[in-house]
Amino acid sequence: MNQKEKDTAEAENLRIGRQIRDLRKAKKITLTTMAEKIDRSVGYVSQVERGVSALPIPVLQKICEVLGVQISWFFHTDNEAPVDELNYIVRGDARRSLNFSGTGIREELLSPRLSDQLQMILTTFAPEAGSTESRERKGEEGGFVQSGMLELGVGDKRYLLQAGDSFSLTGNEAHWVRNPSASEDAVVIWTIVGGGY
Repeated sequence: MNQKEKDTAEAENLRIGRQIRDLRKAKKITLTTMAEKIDRSVGYVSQVERGVSALPIPVLQKICEVLGVQISWFFHTDNEAPVDELNYIVRGDARRSLNFSGTGIREELLSPRLSDQLQMILTTFAPEAGSTESRERKGEEGGFVQSGMLELGVGDKRYLLQAGDSFSLTGNEAHWVRNPSASEDAVVIWTIVGGGY
Protein backbone atom coordinates (compact mmCIF):
# COMPACT_ATOMS: atom_id res chain seq x y z
CA MET A 1 0.00 0.00 0.00
CA ASN A 2 1.51 3.33 -1.05
CA GLN A 3 1.25 6.51 1.03
CA LYS A 4 -1.69 7.93 -0.95
CA GLU A 5 -3.69 4.69 -0.49
CA LYS A 6 -2.78 4.67 3.21
CA ASP A 7 -3.93 8.29 3.63
CA THR A 8 -7.18 7.53 1.80
CA ALA A 9 -7.81 4.46 3.99
CA GLU A 10 -7.16 6.46 7.16
CA ALA A 11 -9.55 9.22 6.01
CA GLU A 12 -12.19 6.59 5.22
CA ASN A 13 -11.78 4.99 8.67
CA LEU A 14 -12.19 8.39 10.28
CA ARG A 15 -15.28 9.25 8.18
CA ILE A 16 -17.02 5.95 8.96
CA GLY A 17 -16.03 6.11 12.64
CA ARG A 18 -17.48 9.59 13.01
CA GLN A 19 -20.71 8.54 11.32
CA ILE A 20 -21.02 5.56 13.66
CA ARG A 21 -20.36 7.76 16.72
CA ASP A 22 -22.80 10.46 15.60
CA LEU A 23 -25.56 7.96 14.83
CA ARG A 24 -24.93 6.05 18.08
CA LYS A 25 -25.18 9.26 20.11
CA ALA A 26 -28.27 10.43 18.20
CA LYS A 27 -29.95 7.13 19.09
CA LYS A 28 -28.74 7.47 22.71
CA ILE A 29 -26.83 4.19 22.65
CA THR A 30 -23.88 4.08 25.04
CA LEU A 31 -20.45 2.71 24.11
CA THR A 32 -21.00 -0.06 26.64
CA THR A 33 -24.35 -1.07 25.12
CA MET A 34 -22.88 -1.02 21.60
CA ALA A 35 -19.91 -3.13 22.70
CA GLU A 36 -22.18 -5.69 24.36
CA LYS A 37 -24.51 -5.95 21.36
CA ILE A 38 -21.67 -6.50 18.87
CA ASP A 39 -19.69 -8.75 21.23
CA ARG A 40 -16.59 -6.52 21.30
CA SER A 41 -14.86 -4.45 23.96
CA VAL A 42 -15.69 -0.82 24.74
CA GLY A 43 -12.09 0.03 23.79
CA TYR A 44 -12.54 -1.54 20.35
CA VAL A 45 -15.76 0.41 19.69
CA SER A 46 -14.02 3.61 20.80
CA GLN A 47 -11.11 2.90 18.44
CA VAL A 48 -13.52 2.28 15.54
CA GLU A 49 -15.28 5.58 16.25
CA ARG A 50 -11.93 7.39 16.30
CA GLY A 51 -10.92 5.74 13.02
CA VAL A 52 -7.89 3.93 14.44
CA SER A 53 -9.10 0.33 14.25
CA ALA A 54 -9.95 -1.85 11.25
CA LEU A 55 -13.64 -2.58 10.74
CA PRO A 56 -14.36 -5.95 9.11
CA ILE A 57 -17.65 -6.33 7.22
CA PRO A 58 -19.27 -8.73 9.76
CA VAL A 59 -18.58 -6.25 12.59
CA LEU A 60 -19.94 -3.31 10.56
CA GLN A 61 -23.05 -5.40 9.83
CA LYS A 62 -23.58 -5.95 13.58
CA ILE A 63 -23.09 -2.22 14.24
CA CYS A 64 -25.63 -1.42 11.51
CA GLU A 65 -28.16 -3.78 13.11
CA VAL A 66 -27.74 -2.01 16.47
CA LEU A 67 -28.03 1.41 14.80
CA GLY A 68 -30.97 0.38 12.61
CA VAL A 69 -29.31 1.25 9.29
CA GLN A 70 -28.05 -0.66 6.28
CA ILE A 71 -24.34 -0.81 5.43
CA SER A 72 -25.14 1.17 2.30
CA TRP A 73 -25.82 4.15 4.61
CA PHE A 74 -22.03 4.52 4.91
CA PHE A 75 -21.33 4.66 1.16
CA HIS A 76 -20.23 8.05 -0.21
CA THR A 77 -18.99 9.70 -3.40
CA ASP A 78 -16.88 12.73 -4.20
CA ASN A 79 -18.65 13.29 -7.55
CA GLU A 80 -22.35 14.02 -7.72
CA ALA A 81 -24.42 12.82 -10.67
CA PRO A 82 -26.48 15.22 -12.80
CA VAL A 83 -30.00 15.62 -11.40
CA ASP A 84 -31.72 13.98 -14.39
CA GLU A 85 -29.53 10.84 -13.96
CA LEU A 86 -29.89 10.41 -10.18
CA ASN A 87 -32.56 7.71 -10.25
CA TYR A 88 -31.31 5.78 -13.29
CA ILE A 89 -27.57 5.94 -13.95
CA VAL A 90 -24.34 5.57 -11.98
CA ARG A 91 -21.30 6.87 -13.82
CA GLY A 92 -17.97 5.13 -13.21
CA ASP A 93 -16.43 8.24 -11.65
CA ALA A 94 -19.46 8.94 -9.44
CA ARG A 95 -19.91 5.62 -7.65
CA ARG A 96 -20.52 5.68 -3.93
CA SER A 97 -17.75 3.72 -2.26
CA LEU A 98 -16.85 2.22 1.05
CA ASN A 99 -13.32 1.12 1.99
CA PHE A 100 -13.06 -1.42 4.76
CA SER A 101 -9.51 -0.32 5.50
CA GLY A 102 -7.36 -2.77 7.33
CA THR A 103 -9.32 -5.56 5.64
CA GLY A 104 -8.25 -5.14 1.99
CA ILE A 105 -11.87 -4.83 0.82
CA ARG A 106 -13.33 -1.95 -1.20
CA GLU A 107 -16.97 -1.81 -2.25
CA GLU A 108 -18.62 0.45 -4.80
CA LEU A 109 -22.36 0.89 -5.12
CA LEU A 110 -23.45 0.29 -8.71
CA SER A 111 -27.13 1.00 -8.02
CA PRO A 112 -28.40 4.56 -8.28
CA ARG A 113 -30.50 4.46 -5.10
CA LEU A 114 -29.78 3.11 -1.63
CA SER A 115 -33.43 2.57 -0.74
CA ASP A 116 -34.45 0.11 -3.46
CA GLN A 117 -34.99 -3.63 -3.00
CA LEU A 118 -32.37 -4.35 -5.72
CA GLN A 119 -28.79 -3.30 -5.09
CA MET A 120 -25.65 -4.00 -7.09
CA ILE A 121 -22.20 -3.81 -5.50
CA LEU A 122 -18.72 -4.09 -7.00
CA THR A 123 -16.30 -5.56 -4.45
CA THR A 124 -12.54 -5.67 -4.83
CA PHE A 125 -10.74 -8.08 -2.51
CA ALA A 126 -7.00 -7.49 -2.16
CA PRO A 127 -4.84 -10.64 -2.12
CA GLU A 128 -5.85 -12.87 0.81
CA ALA A 129 -8.58 -10.41 1.91
CA GLY A 130 -11.91 -11.56 3.23
CA SER A 131 -12.95 -13.66 6.16
CA THR A 132 -14.00 -17.16 7.09
CA GLU A 133 -16.31 -15.68 9.73
CA SER A 134 -19.85 -16.58 8.64
CA ARG A 135 -22.54 -13.96 8.10
CA GLU A 136 -26.15 -13.93 6.93
CA ARG A 137 -28.13 -11.35 5.00
CA LYS A 138 -31.89 -10.98 5.16
CA GLY A 139 -32.41 -11.08 1.40
CA GLU A 140 -31.26 -13.11 -1.56
CA GLU A 141 -27.91 -12.37 -3.14
CA GLY A 142 -25.80 -13.54 -6.00
CA GLY A 143 -22.35 -12.82 -7.31
CA PHE A 144 -20.33 -12.89 -10.49
CA VAL A 145 -16.53 -13.23 -10.28
CA GLN A 146 -15.30 -10.68 -12.80
CA SER A 147 -11.60 -11.36 -12.21
CA GLY A 148 -9.36 -13.33 -9.89
CA MET A 149 -10.55 -16.13 -7.61
CA LEU A 150 -13.06 -16.23 -4.78
CA GLU A 151 -13.39 -18.84 -2.07
CA LEU A 152 -17.01 -19.21 -0.92
CA GLY A 153 -18.05 -21.08 2.20
CA VAL A 154 -21.69 -22.08 2.66
CA GLY A 155 -22.39 -24.06 5.81
CA ASP A 156 -19.66 -26.71 5.96
CA LYS A 157 -18.94 -26.63 2.20
CA ARG A 158 -16.20 -24.64 0.45
CA TYR A 159 -16.16 -23.66 -3.22
CA LEU A 160 -13.37 -22.14 -5.30
CA LEU A 161 -14.73 -19.82 -7.98
CA GLN A 162 -12.74 -18.51 -10.97
CA ALA A 163 -13.31 -15.50 -13.23
CA GLY A 164 -16.56 -16.03 -15.11
CA ASP A 165 -18.17 -18.15 -12.37
CA SER A 166 -21.29 -17.01 -10.53
CA PHE A 167 -23.27 -18.08 -7.46
CA SER A 168 -26.55 -17.46 -5.66
CA LEU A 169 -27.56 -17.58 -1.98
CA THR A 170 -31.10 -17.67 -0.59
CA GLY A 171 -30.54 -15.25 2.27
CA ASN A 172 -30.92 -17.69 5.16
CA GLU A 173 -27.59 -19.42 4.58
CA ALA A 174 -24.60 -18.54 6.73
CA HIS A 175 -21.70 -17.94 4.38
CA TRP A 176 -18.28 -16.33 4.05
CA VAL A 177 -16.04 -15.17 1.20
CA ARG A 178 -12.35 -14.53 0.76
CA ASN A 179 -9.72 -14.09 -1.92
CA PRO A 180 -7.37 -17.10 -1.67
CA SER A 181 -4.77 -15.62 -4.04
CA ALA A 182 -1.55 -14.28 -2.52
CA SER A 183 -0.84 -12.00 -5.48
CA GLU A 184 -4.00 -11.07 -7.44
CA ASP A 185 -7.09 -9.00 -6.58
CA ALA A 186 -10.50 -10.64 -6.85
CA VAL A 187 -13.33 -8.50 -8.27
CA VAL A 188 -16.92 -9.61 -7.66
CA ILE A 189 -20.18 -8.04 -8.82
CA TRP A 190 -22.97 -8.68 -6.31
CA THR A 191 -26.72 -8.43 -6.75
CA ILE A 192 -28.70 -8.19 -3.51
CA VAL A 193 -32.51 -8.39 -3.41
CA GLY A 194 -34.72 -7.63 -0.42
CA GLY A 195 -33.31 -7.05 3.02
CA GLY A 196 -30.75 -4.60 1.66
CA TYR A 197 -27.07 -4.35 2.30
